[in-house]
Amino acid sequence: MGKNKLAKFADMASYDNVFQYTFEKLKKEGFPLAGKWNTFFKNDNPIVLELGCGKGEYTIGLAKLFPEKNFIGIDIKGARMWTGATEARNENLANVAFLRTHIELIGRFFAENEVSEIWITFPDPQMKKTNKRLTSTRFMKEYSRILKPHGIVHLKTDSNFLYTYTKAMVEVNNLNVLFGTDDLYNSALEDIILQIQTFYEQQWRSRGLNIKYVKFIVPKNKDWLEPDIEIEKDEYRSFGRRAAPSDSPKRGEK
Repeated sequence: MGKNKLAKFADMASYDNVFQYTFEKLKKEGFPLAGKWNTFFKNDNPIVLELGCGKGEYTIGLAKLFPEKNFIGIDIKGARMWTGATEARNENLANVAFLRTHIELIGRFFAENEVSEIWITFPDPQMKKTNKRLTSTRFMKEYSRILKPHGIVHLKTDSNFLYTYTKAMVEVNNLNVLFGTDDLYNSALEDIILQIQTFYEQQWRSRGLNIKYVKFIVPKNKDWLEPDIEIEKDEYRSFGRRAAPSDSPKRGEK
């Protein structure tokens, strides 16, 4: 591990806007803010999560646009998260926090009906493993519990595979879609969220790839159905950490 990463991890351990809990500690002690995040933010404003937040660009961008809401970026990659956590501290953004954990464990960090919205921004589409897709019914069950009634999930992705899968999941479960498009920046949507573009999103667009977006309501206490559908896999490959737009890197980097 490089010295730069070690320094970032040391910073993260000292930041009051970052929470890091091992699975062992969670099992033994639980998470003290579950159901009590309002005591950290010192208000009762709506709580919004960004799953797989990477460097926290979207979490920070949303927090600046919507100071009347509280935002929590969630990821397991601490060295990346350091960027957003540091920016939030430097700019005194009191409505931002970061949670370093596996997304599979988010149910241990939030109480039932504690969250208002969830953003899923450019996740790995997990074309081979359905239960790892962040819009699979496995995760929908978790989201349904922690979301308030009529809570909202947003998916923003470059992947036609994941977008097609998510649309099928939404349709088979009769979910209420508030907006959906396979070409966000040439759609009819007029929203200030279009001002926020992550580094990798800009790279996707530079390659001429359409950005897909869907926003839907997650019902409570539902029996979830997995869609039975064959989906053509994405042919292109994702940008790596050091890849230039003309390269052909691997998928998976945010």
